[in-house]
Amino acid sequence: MEEITKLASKCRVATPHDTVTNSECVYTFNSPYTSDHGIVVNLQTFVGSIDEMTFTKSDDSEPGLFVRICKQRVAKTSDDTAMEGNDTAATTAATKLGVGVEGGFQSDQEKYETISSYSIVVIGKGTDGSSTSVRAELPYNDSTKNDFPMAVSQSADSIIHHSGLAVQQDLSAWELDAEPKPVSKYAENLPFVENGVKVSPTPSDWKCEKSGDNQNLWLNLSDGFIGGGRKNWDGSGGSNGALDHFIETGEKYPLVVKLGTITEDISTADCYSYAKDEDGPVIIPNLKQLLEKRGIMVAGMQKTVKSTAELEVELNATYAFDAITEKGANLIPVAGPGLQGLQNLGNSCYMNSVAQMLFSGPIAELSSRYGASDGVTSNPLLEVSPTSASNDLLCQASKLSSALTSGLFCGPVPDSVEVSDSSSSDPKHRVAPRMFKHVVGHDHVDFKTGQQQDAAQYFQYLLEKLDRAELGAGDRLKSKDGSDSILTTSHLFSYKTESRLECEADQLIKYKESPAETMLSLRIPMSKATTPDIEMPDLKKQKSEESGEEGKEKKVVPTVTFEACLDEWSASTTIDDLRWPHLQNSISSATSRSRFVNFPRYLLVHMQRYEIGDDWQPRKIEVNIEVPEEISLQDLKGTGPQDGEKLVPEESEGGGEATSAPAAPTIDEGALVQLMDMGFTMNGCKRALTAVGGSNVEAAMNWVFEHSQDPDFNDPLPEGGAGTQESASSDSGVDEGVVMSLVENLGCFTVDQVRAAVKHCAGAADRAADWLFSHMDDLDGAIAALESSATAGASSEPKTKPPLEDGEGKYSLVGLVSHIGKNTGSGHYVAHLKKDGKWVIFNDEKVALSKDPPIQHAYMYLFQRNDTAGSPHPAY
Repeated sequence: MEEITKLASKCRVATPHDTVTNSECVYTFNSPYTSDHGIVVNLQTFVGSIDEMTFTKSDDSEPGLFVRICKQRVAKTSDDTAMEGNDTAATTAATKLGVGVEGGFQSDQEKYETISSYSIVVIGKGTDGSSTSVRAELPYNDSTKNDFPMAVSQSADSIIHHSGLAVQQDLSAWELDAEPKPVSKYAENLPFVENGVKVSPTPSDWKCEKSGDNQNLWLNLSDGFIGGGRKNWDGSGGSNGALDHFIETGEKYPLVVKLGTITEDISTADCYSYAKDEDGPVIIPNLKQLLEKRGIMVAGMQKTVKSTAELEVELNATYAFDAITEKGANLIPVAGPGLQGLQNLGNSCYMNSVAQMLFSGPIAELSSRYGASDGVTSNPLLEVSPTSASNDLLCQASKLSSALTSGLFCGPVPDSVEVSDSSSSDPKHRVAPRMFKHVVGHDHVDFKTGQQQDAAQYFQYLLEKLDRAELGAGDRLKSKDGSDSILTTSHLFSYKTESRLECEADQLIKYKESPAETMLSLRIPMSKATTPDIEMPDLKKQKSEESGEEGKEKKVVPTVTFEACLDEWSASTTIDDLRWPHLQNSISSATSRSRFVNFPRYLLVHMQRYEIGDDWQPRKIEVNIEVPEEISLQDLKGTGPQDGEKLVPEESEGGGEATSAPAAPTIDEGALVQLMDMGFTMNGCKRALTAVGGSNVEAAMNWVFEHSQDPDFNDPLPEGGAGTQESASSDSGVDEGVVMSLVENLGCFTVDQVRAAVKHCAGAADRAADWLFSHMDDLDGAIAALESSATAGASSEPKTKPPLEDGEGKYSLVGLVSHIGKNTGSGHYVAHLKKDGKWVIFNDEKVALSKDPPIQHAYMYLFQRNDTAGSPHPAY
């Protein structure tokens, strides 16, 4: 106790607004459930970790004071359930499809209970300066807490009862999707009954006046009645005492507050209105005054229970929805290194699928860079201070990859993959990538929400974030082959294309390389689709086997080959009315075609399975894609200028920036904004206006309807495009046409603000708009931070970028990400990855050998170049 007393002055009391990691280590996925040691949370910084990581990258030689949190989930005995009035629940089979209802399935709360234990721990550095040792440890519970200094017990209680970072992050995403709480119209003139009722300041004295329950209690702000809360949909919750009292008193006293959520910050209290015209969470501005009338002084009060919103997030997180993938197949569950499932955090299957594809083993280079080589705490990317770890992308990527590749957190293999009720799985085996999701998406307008997102967009955004973090990692990330430069993650996927333009007037040719790209996006040429002959014997038999009841037959879906999609991408196209400087700016058409400059180590192919329908809503193209597991792209390799070809003279190109400028008038910005407001891309709108004279919106609309399926519809206009301003670049290298269009289209940002955002987002208008809106709270500060980081990061950028990888263009399919749903913003994503020659399905937490991988239906395909198989890049 003496050592604990010496450190008591350093303890702090956590407020509801503090970040407290009390449910998971910031460096690993160890939780209070994982082992007998649980996790320890620093009583000064509120950061949770495992013992050996408490002083990571810390110069502090003094020991620290921690609260150890250990939890164990145990099955309830029949005696326990009988005492709770559920004596038949444990033995009777379900007879009704429902959870927590009579005759239905048992809820998690009915089947298990959690045993928690706590202790106060003094941990110091070992004699070698890197290890740690426990100097003192004393149990902490109701019978011992008064033995500790008050500063220690108050700090420990505030951490134990805090909602924690995990719930805070879930709540943040939840609240972004929810309507803001209204101010109750009943608050100002709420009836107050002078009945002399005073509420005890001691939580142990509170109980429901109807049932005697001492949990989930609500205080009626009019008459001081304490009653139990409502029941949840799964049978958990309260006794309904508070709601019953509201009805029994003639529905005159509608406002209640949840006891245990009241703190000095009165805005964090959980308030509710039972009034029929509100019936939901509300804000009560005069709550403090109403509580004081019942003897409750908020000064010094601490939160001791979860709010309704926190319970709702927790409840929904345990409710798993199965994807309709390989339905009915007898799948064999698997577990182990590279076979760890990920918990769905609520519409996070898009992130889980991409994370499995990148970090669980198919890409050996990323497993080497981010994974566990010698235990989940060994990666040097984890070497950041505890207070920085949860917001460090490289640390969280390593934490995630180490968990996936090590298999340390895998539970026992279930008997059947159909046993999929995730609420019944042991918490010690669950991996919930909340910190990773937050650190990647916290500054993105879409990825920070709890809504479903496009997996392809997330993949590209994640690569950009990883690249920036890797280039600024300093000594934490060094090339393993001894070279000075760091190869970024995107380097593994990067390729360039070569465009060959042939002028039809004189057959002179111009070659140009594109900037590096990381994803090959292919249109699906439905004109080349084939439909099976329904009279074929084999198809008749298939239809007979797959027919539903009452003669309902399975729909026949057309098929397009992968080769046809590649042909569409590489086919020659005609570009009309180009101005050619070498012909004294005269106009002539041109023929254009694209080829690969290099073949990347990994090729990520995105199929454009969605299009804009007649109702302006995205819709899925119902088509099967025949994709072979072995492909060759050798015939699509660019060759550059050939003997006998006559090239456009370099000296006549005006610096090389205007050879393919379309002869078109200046685009009217107002007309451009009108078209973009209808949902078309900026490039498509520019092409339409260019074709019709620059300002006629109606004519441009007609052009869009006729040309929206053109392969180059969404491509940028040829260099030096329409008008004198459209491709003018500022000194900062930003397309001023994009800047001015965003300024007028968004209407609430200055030119300088938009220019900074466009530069930060590498010229992408949609991402620049996202960035601007997501930083509106302190936009000038965010822009200043960008400029500062750009200056500081200039020295870390390699002076010359390493050349892109190249090799023989033969590839093998190693991964799929499939989507079920009408559009990419809804539905469900599932990953299929090839492990040791076998396909494995990753459906969030369910991992099993795949019987029939949906290769024809995938949204994204991951190919590995054959000459790299078994030979990971040594620099990673």
